[in-house]
Amino acid sequence: MDSLDVLGSKPRLELLRLLSRRDMYVSELMEEVGMDGKTATHHLDILTDADILRSYKDGRRRYYTLVREVRLEITPSPNRRFVARFPSPDKS
Repeated sequence: MDSLDVLGSKPRLELLRLLSRRDMYVSELMEEVGMDGKTATHHLDILTDADILRSYKDGRRRYYTLVREVRLEITPSPNRRFVARFPSPDKS
């Protein structure tokens, strides 16, 4: 899935907005965004597969944390097609 597909979803953008403030567990995210568990997990899996989020367990809860800067940059390329990309991950 390319960057635009990952970020081109209103529910995923809302999840990222919430997670930019603090780590949250799945039930909190479901309640805040107003989606069921299966749908929330689907979107969280896409963001995790894109290396934007990471999850960890604390007791019985699975938390998600933002691990990569997300910035949607859309600029015309030389051939006049739009390009969306993530900044390169920090390799330090």
